[in-house]
Amino acid sequence: MWIGVLALVVGITAVLVGANQWRVASRRQARRAEASNKADVRRQLFTEIQPVHVTNCELKRFGEPHDGGYPLCANLLGAVKAGYSYGISGYDGWGCDVSRQLHVPVHQYDCFDLHEPQCPGGSTVFHGECVGTTKATEDGRPFDTINNQFAGNGHGETPIVMKIDVEGAEWDSFLFAPDSVFAHIDQLDVEFHHVEDPKFVAAMERLKQFFYVAHVHYNNFSCDPAIGPFPSWAFEVLLVNKRIAMTDGSPVPASDGVVDAANNPAWPDCQPAARGAL
Repeated sequence: MWIGVLALVVGITAVLVGANQWRVASRRQARRAEASNKADVRRQLFTEIQPVHVTNCELKRFGEPHDGGYPLCANLLGAVKAGYSYGISGYDGWGCDVSRQLHVPVHQYDCFDLHEPQCPGGSTVFHGECVGTTKATEDGRPFDTINNQFAGNGHGETPIVMKIDVEGAEWDSFLFAPDSVFAHIDQLDVEFHHVEDPKFVAAMERLKQFFYVAHVHYNNFSCDPAIGPFPSWAFEVLLVNKRIAMTDGSPVPASDGVVDAANNPAWPDCQPAARGAL
């Protein structure tokens, strides 16, 4: 009798151990598959953001000398009649530079930091509102679409220069915007955030229907060696409308230290070794 009971216990134990080993192996396999999928997305997105040489572009930095500053093709801004700066966090050197140098109004949007920056000698209009995929109020904060915000300011077809740094909300904002929005943005500075969602690839493919990628800079606040081929999960991209840009398809030439200044000059940088080739 005891032998039979012992055999039963051993058998049950073996079944439980086997089931546990199967669960562990399944979870390990699922984690490997997820890691592989994320790596595939990173490689696809990295390919999509590779810049090309815009041969008629003269890069110049607008805004802060480090974090908050972005390059534009200064010689291709002549038709711009208004600027838009999304995600300003209480300061907006970029928007102020654009307004003062181009003599155009710049509309600033932020619903998290309601401090309105000052811009002596410029014309900036602050809106305590954020950008989103639809008109809505979330936790007491107003959101609206890029299209509605352009139209609400009388800029439904006006040539625009735009900067956006909204901590990840940029992806859906671009995916849900109508084609008409992109048609009249002459230049677009974007700080993109995160690199492992397939919709990011779709968003870049859509943007590249209208724009050339003219410059890429990696934010050294976010360097991470674990997300190759990206050196950082936050990266700044200059997109120039194909209406005004010319390219020979070659890699971009190396830019100077002013245009490509580190976001945090006190920290190690993580730009690719060959900036022109990325």
